[in-house]
Amino acid sequence: MTTLQANRRAVMLVLDGVGCGEAPDAAAYGDVGSHTIGNVARAVGGLTLPNMARLGLGHVADIPGVVAVPHPIGGWGTLTPRSAGKDSTTGHWELAGVQLATPFPTYPQGFPASVIQAFAQATGRPVLANCVASGTAVIAEYAEQARTTGAWIVYTSADSVFQVAAHEAWIPLHELYRACEIARELLVAPHNVSRVIARPFVGSSGAWQRTANRRDYSLQPPGVTLLDALAAAGIPRSGLGKVDDLFAGRAITARHTTDNADGITAVLEWLNSAPRGFCFANLVDFDQLFGHRNDVRGFQGALEAFDRALPSLLAALQEDDLLFITADHGNDPTTPSTDHARECVPLLVAGARVRGGGVGVRDTFADVGATVAEWFGLSWRGGGASFLPALLHA
Repeated sequence: MTTLQANRRAVMLVLDGVGCGEAPDAAAYGDVGSHTIGNVARAVGGLTLPNMARLGLGHVADIPGVVAVPHPIGGWGTLTPRSAGKDSTTGHWELAGVQLATPFPTYPQGFPASVIQAFAQATGRPVLANCVASGTAVIAEYAEQARTTGAWIVYTSADSVFQVAAHEAWIPLHELYRACEIARELLVAPHNVSRVIARPFVGSSGAWQRTANRRDYSLQPPGVTLLDALAAAGIPRSGLGKVDDLFAGRAITARHTTDNADGITAVLEWLNSAPRGFCFANLVDFDQLFGHRNDVRGFQGALEAFDRALPSLLAALQEDDLLFITADHGNDPTTPSTDHARECVPLLVAGARVRGGGVGVRDTFADVGATVAEWFGLSWRGGGASFLPALLHA
């Protein structure tokens, strides 16, 4: 018989794309050798991450510059992906207890003509590109043609995404968002892509810039998530970053942040103000700005900036708080690929009740959701097994 712990708090902080070594099935995804944080460290001659090291990061993987301190103050471990796929939706869903047996569809040759024609007809605008491309590159190539034709720029990647780019001065944001909602309604099985993404941009020829007004339109999770279980128990849930989009707004609303610094500030504000509940936050810069652009130095800077900010988050933790720091997939900027990598991800846990020490190599991300559930006294465990007893002082 479990007892509801409604006055406790927990934060799940996702460092988007910060993997820590190839998953056992990486070969099936073409990702042998991927090790996002370790390869970044090797490429720059070592990372300076003393605060994550204090929590136990040096015990998670071989990361040049990060010492395996003898007595970490946090819990540490490694999460192995169980779900098929390596996208943000899959990773976040698995962290919240839902595992997928089959991956979302991808389109290495672009979308079928029937899909593009249906989208164009339903939105009243023609479509350009329909290819696999970097967002900045496809905008540079097609923006002028989009201006003269009034067309959408549609593209995808190695991930299961239908991305729609439009200039904010040529097509109003509300029309772009509505077009993405239409695409989401159209993209059903067998073309049930993981996410439709609105990619607004501004600027002029040679100086195009994507804006912070991105929105993601995800499928509904196919099973009961940690968020659903918390909602049923009356536990407040707050999202920061794109997490509400990834769960199709089910059982969570979110403050959309502009960058990692804004996201860290938002987490700190939540810690300093929320009386109870669960905060699910995503810091996307690692993935969006640096992993997808193979920007090793940028990735290094983002990791070290997060580490410098970490003490402020730790100082704001109260006695009945747990802070889980993890990731949703890898995105190794040192490999030729600019897409996500099938990697294990690090796990660090901080809190006054955490005894310090390893919780092992977990065989699914869902163990985090199960542990959060036990922390709040829920009976739900989703697809995972809680490691809470191994984490806390007796």
